[in-house]
Amino acid sequence: MSVRRSYVHGGCVRINEDFRQPLAAPWRLTEIGSGRVIQQPGLLQMSVSQTQTYSDAQISDYESNDFRWQPPLRMTVRARFSADKLVGTAGFGFWNQPFMPGQRGIRLPQAVWFFFSSLPSNMQLARGIPGPGWKAAVIDASRWSFLALAPAAPLGVLLMRVPALYNIFWPIGQRTIGVSEGLLGDALLTETHIYALDWRKNGATFAVDGEVVHEAPYSPRGPLGFIAWVDNQYAIVTPQGRFGFGIVPVEREQSLILENVTIESL
Repeated sequence: MSVRRSYVHGGCVRINEDFRQPLAAPWRLTEIGSGRVIQQPGLLQMSVSQTQTYSDAQISDYESNDFRWQPPLRMTVRARFSADKLVGTAGFGFWNQPFMPGQRGIRLPQAVWFFFSSLPSNMQLARGIPGPGWKAAVIDASRWSFLALAPAAPLGVLLMRVPALYNIFWPIGQRTIGVSEGLLGDALLTETHIYALDWRKNGATFAVDGEVVHEAPYSPRGPLGFIAWVDNQYAIVTPQGRFGFGIVPVEREQSLILENVTIESL
């Protein structure tokens, strides 16, 4: 059986998916624009083909606000990408999808995941880590410290434009929004690897093929939903107040290929 689930107090505590049987609950597939999700025995391929418009291919286990995952848990994903020069964003892990169609308001972002973005994306929120690239990443803008300092954000943006002040004060801002990132290197993208994430209440450990690649000192409290996706969006968000969003044209098909997804309580 491809998906095994058990429950404790209404929360799912185990999924083991090898894609050898037709997909069933809790999985939800999304195909937008040229995005396609294709299952073959033993793998799931999410692809975006040549396009000039927004396209997305993804698999998730949530709908609306029914996020079910909280720490402590372990996620293990065996995956690869089909193209060595991806455009847009892609990845897998847990988040709270800050905005959904029909949703009132916006949720402050929480995520703990393996995340890729290409130029012109520039979400340079971790000091010393480039904005685009293949990363292990954590963010939790729902932390009380961020909410407490939010009224001072306009002044903070001005201060961050002075390099010396950025070096002094942005580490404080980074902790405030719970950001921790480690750069993995794009060379990993087209090779099949086993990606593991231990999400704890007080941090997260990321590993590739059994080797720890990043330790985050904090993590979101959740609940969050699982997602794996590839799309052609870009986003610009920097401490200096640069913001932008848009679409990157796709010149050739690009895919995220999953061979196994395991999520289990620790």
